[in-house]
Amino acid sequence: MTLAVKPRASIDGQHFHVVVIGGGINGVAVARECARSGKSTLLIEQNDFASGVTSRSTRIIHGGLRYLEHGEIDLVRESLRERERLLRERSHLVHPLHFVLLLNQNGGRSAMKVRAGLWLYQKISGSKSTAKLGEMELKRIERALDAGQRWSLFSYEDAQCEFPERLVAEWLTEAIDAGAVVRNHAEVIAVDVAHGRARGVLFRDRVTGKDQRVDAAWILNCTGPWADRLCQRSSVRTKQPMLGGVRGSHLVLPRFAGAPDAALYTEAPDGRPVFVLPWNDQILVGDPAKTAPSQEEIDYLLRTVTQLFPKAQITARSIKYAFAGVRPLPHSDANKPSAVTRRHFLHDHSDEGATRMISIIGGKLTTAASLARECARTIGLPTPEPSTVAVGPDRSLDPLLDQAILEIAHAGSVSEESARGIVEWHGRRAMDIARMALISVEMRAPICPHTSHIVAEVVEAYRKECAISLGDVLLRRVPVALGPCWSESCSREAALRIGAVMGWDDKTMGSNLETFEIERDAFLHRPSAKLSALEAAAD
Repeated sequence: MTLAVKPRASIDGQHFHVVVIGGGINGVAVARECARSGKSTLLIEQNDFASGVTSRSTRIIHGGLRYLEHGEIDLVRESLRERERLLRERSHLVHPLHFVLLLNQNGGRSAMKVRAGLWLYQKISGSKSTAKLGEMELKRIERALDAGQRWSLFSYEDAQCEFPERLVAEWLTEAIDAGAVVRNHAEVIAVDVAHGRARGVLFRDRVTGKDQRVDAAWILNCTGPWADRLCQRSSVRTKQPMLGGVRGSHLVLPRFAGAPDAALYTEAPDGRPVFVLPWNDQILVGDPAKTAPSQEEIDYLLRTVTQLFPKAQITARSIKYAFAGVRPLPHSDANKPSAVTRRHFLHDHSDEGATRMISIIGGKLTTAASLARECARTIGLPTPEPSTVAVGPDRSLDPLLDQAILEIAHAGSVSEESARGIVEWHGRRAMDIARMALISVEMRAPICPHTSHIVAEVVEAYRKECAISLGDVLLRRVPVALGPCWSESCSREAALRIGAVMGWDDKTMGSNLETFEIERDAFLHRPSAKLSALEAAAD
């Protein structure tokens, strides 16, 4: 049995109450909120949903411990409240994670100041939980660190969303269920501004190759790093740039001897914050401070992690890949990127001759939903604050999870391992995938020989989650291509198995595979085969 994807219709000439431009986590959250308020909503993304800043983040859901230093108490409070809400409402995607703050004798902070900050952090969260990392685990981490320095270790709790791409996919389907019209791979050419008001947008549908124009009562610019560029294209002149881009670079390493199960947060010798996190059966090293990571950035992160874990003998050859993205922080004259606020702002363009156009500046994974509520209220939509959730819950494993996995395994005639993967990535929609899996043995086949995720998940991504390309699926909807096993042979095998149920001919399959490999290589950079500057200096 083969399944064809229904072509999307033209929306040329239609009127929407709200047009949201930009399909990262903020844009999707805003579109979802507007659609839920009962207003006709269009969401347009030039590439794929979550393919920009969202997929290049450090993947943590946190209150922002270091924001306390800059006196941003309200931002910390908002972030902690949203963290708890995500832990409750999206528990299959957002998980509590122990963090360890590493302080060495050369650090600029006293242990007393750190303890006071951690006490305040927990106080603001309202959490009564005293869950901390055990002494044995702390000692194990300490033994793995550079023995030539004296370390102070401080344990606290935050959260991680390993795959924010999946969170975006869920919010996207909820927006569609609420009536939103969505278009990915559709580039906005310009906002139509006439007589001092934004009246619509002209966009090019890259799937059909046709230009279309729609009218709108409101235009919401959620394009992140491209917000200034969209204004320039649309002849909306701001007095100064709205954004000051800062690149955040990341390395992905295999798990090494002594690698912690907790997340580590420390500062490099120059004061830049660095995270070392367990992620997707690998280790993610992130500098949340520059869009391809430069060799200088790669060397910087590599030097930091090798100094932390000298016994692990990590070299440039250990790096599986590196990725980076521009963080759309508000424009600031601050010299230190870490001092620039992570708070979001709504920039109304009324004084610039574009009434009813608003640009959303800043924001982060943790606060996307609260940003969306504020944005909807600003344009007059009824968005009552969600019911208050109690914080500090018992976060033990849901006793019903194992039962749900057994039900999915039985319903889809798949292994318990595959059922667990479906439940963990798809939550309440897991049963839909199980029913899809029953259609044929091809649907129940693993996407590649190294994963328990199955082809039925891919088909659901094409049918219900607006996937267009193989990259949309394997890098975002069912992101198995981010796993430690993935190789070119995995890509070929996945294309064959997916193509068999999607009805692709040889030409279509070849085109899909080639485009996917180009996109993956552009996103996940493999370091140069030559020695890094760090290793060359050591020879």
